[in-house]
Amino acid sequence: MNLISIPALQDNYIWLLDDQQGHCLIVDPGEAAPVLTALKKANLTPTAILLTHHHHDHVDGVDEICSHFPGLKVYGPHETENKFSQISLKNGDKLVIGGLEWQIFATPGHTLGHISYYSAPYLFCGDTMFSAGCGRLFEGTPEQMYQSFQRLAALPDETLVCAAHEYTLSNLKFARSILPEDHDIHSHEHKVQQMREKGQSSLPSTLGLERKINLFLRCDDIDLQNKLNLNDPLKPDWHVFAHLRALKDSF
Repeated sequence: MNLISIPALQDNYIWLLDDQQGHCLIVDPGEAAPVLTALKKANLTPTAILLTHHHHDHVDGVDEICSHFPGLKVYGPHETENKFSQISLKNGDKLVIGGLEWQIFATPGHTLGHISYYSAPYLFCGDTMFSAGCGRLFEGTPEQMYQSFQRLAALPDETLVCAAHEYTLSNLKFARSILPEDHDIHSHEHKVQQMREKGQSSLPSTLGLERKINLFLRCDDIDLQNKLNLNDPLKPDWHVFAHLRALKDSF
């Protein structure tokens, strides 16, 4: 498989997964033009569109793309059904497309119906997990997003985290503001800074790397809890998650 990230809108990525036999999946097309250009350039025909949630910057390109490829199947969570997708998916579903079997995870938090798609090593997680960060809680609760992170954290280290936004550098700056002496965070921030200066994408990341640099995956870290003055064994780890998200919202 050949993984392609297509920059779109202000800081979105639309993902293509090319089977190297002339067909591909499209994930979260927030606009059509860059997708159609990429398909033509690579001589690819899409077999399906996968949607993670209903926000416009993930779905606004669906209708135009489908107009170029009649009969193209669009999959998504219940919150996208009828308006953007014809086939609704839920937690625990399995989807076989192009020889790959995808596991569907409910990952609420950013929206209540958000889902993620996993077929080793690819994880399309929309606006749930970003490199070094997590999505804003527009509809869900901190506890829901924490549980979504726990679900994704159970995947192998080599999992490719294909997030939908280029937020890595700002997320790392936030992480360094909390743990300024953390070598992994500092080192990766320097690396990403150089990549972005060259116009390169910081994604996909790997789950193994995220375990080191993503504070939202480290809520059980005693050093982090002490730094936040939240080392209370009577409170669950999602309280640490909620505090981090509130700090990031005002960062």
